Amino acid sequence: MSAQQALEWAFRVEHAQLELPEPPDPERGQGFGFGLEYVLMQRAALGCKVDGGQYKMGSYIHEDAEVIAATVAGMPDSLGGKRMAIRVAELARAGLTPDWMPGAVPRCVPVDIKRNRHGDRAVSVVVGTERVLIKGKWRTIDVRACPVTWRPYPEQIASARRGYEDWWAALDWVRDGLLAGGMLREVEVAEVMPKVRPWH
Repeated sequence: MSAQQALEWAFRVEHAQLELPEPPDPERGQGFGFGLEYVLMQRAALGCKVDGGQYKMGSYIHEDAEVIAATVAGMPDSLGGKRMAIRVAELARAGLTPDWMPGAVPRCVPVDIKRNRHGDRAVSVVVGTERVLIKGKWRTIDVRACPVTWRPYPEQIASARRGYEDWWAALDWVRDGLLAGGMLREVEVAEVMPKVRPWH
């Protein structure tokens, strides 16, 4: 299965949980204890699994799902660290890919629209006055304009696509880690990945 499918299987089907590292305790100095990666490596070296200590009593989480969750939890800070690990896990749990706003093109639209029984019309505002000669008399009339904006904003589209690229880089890192680690027993992760920039 692909890395994305493996993540969805681990978090959605097996209900694996992220074991994020605890922040360092100021009273005891730097962090203490063992990380989940270390525990998993020791289990792999022993060739066995310890009973008990699961998140949900009476339910079993596949070892490979725990390895995948541990890999995601080890997301480096250069890729977004804990925040990106949580995002990757949440998207996998929901079975989603980040919204990169496919087909979105900024369009010039009125800021406000009024609706009545005759349809929609743009709201205009007075921007000044002019004196004009109408039928031989000078009159003062309002000069009106329709305020416009761009929707969606180009920055919104760029931000959504940067978010997708960040997620893709994190997914690539997880895939490489799972392939290099060789700790998966039954799940085989393929090289296939979603498109880097599907909007091109």
